[in-house]
Amino acid sequence: MSTIAKSSKLSLRGIVPPLVTPLTARDTLDHAGLERLLSHVIEGGVSAVFILGTTGEAPSLSYRLRREMIAETTRIVEGRIPVLVGVADTAFVETVNLAEYAADCGADAVVLTTPYYFPAGQTELISYVQNIAPLIPLPIMLYNMPGLTKVWYEIETLRTLSSIPSIIGVKDSSGDLDYFGQVCQLKLDRPDWTVLLGPEALLQEAHRLGGDGGVNGGANVMPELFVQCYNALRDGDEATVTERRELILEFQKIYDIGKYASRHIKATKSALSLIGICSDLPADPFHPFLAPQRERVAEVLRGVGAL
Repeated sequence: MSTIAKSSKLSLRGIVPPLVTPLTARDTLDHAGLERLLSHVIEGGVSAVFILGTTGEAPSLSYRLRREMIAETTRIVEGRIPVLVGVADTAFVETVNLAEYAADCGADAVVLTTPYYFPAGQTELISYVQNIAPLIPLPIMLYNMPGLTKVWYEIETLRTLSSIPSIIGVKDSSGDLDYFGQVCQLKLDRPDWTVLLGPEALLQEAHRLGGDGGVNGGANVMPELFVQCYNALRDGDEATVTERRELILEFQKIYDIGKYASRHIKATKSALSLIGICSDLPADPFHPFLAPQRERVAEVLRGVGAL
């Protein structure tokens, strides 16, 4: 099946959780935990899953484990919902290799950040995507994550790249709503594009700007909550939006626990372990929350009815 034919059938509107990577030990995938997690989010009504992103700790995982995560996820999902795979790497060739493996496993699309470590200029970024897109045998979502990659997909860069048919949209985790609104305006030229927002507290604002849903880490833990909020936004049910948004903001308090930037991943994995889905072990060099922090996560979960 050609890239364009496959992308025409790909619907990514709604909630797409950036899946954590469950681990039982260093470089060891928690297979049972992954199966429980996928069942949990699929039963919660999500539109797709995104693996090997920021929440999935992809840069901290071995290439072997990344491939195992792709193979196991596609096997367990078995076509029930689309599977998106993060393939960004500091090496061009490794990105292509992982994308080819994802295609062989039956994934539905790849997600491509700006190359990280050495910041690329916008002309370099344009040529990078133009050169890599023909080598990737799946539809591509561009992933704007300047807080970690140091580089934005600037609006004019995205406008130039929108001429590539296999690019099907943008996931923006910048938190800049003015930028997000400008990305949504690009759908005037590419009405087939999907534009998704990362920061879950801004789901309502993103919808008003023309966004198509969210890649929300909290949907690992409470998928139904985020799906209900999105559905209410789509249907114009403001009372339900208000109620669900209040719960989302309460849930967000888990991200205030801990003092390091890794606390978002630690909190999400801690919450998942508390509700019996998978281990709370993060990838090296990070440590799981200690008992006092876990109890604070548990308090938040009890407050929102998740525990």
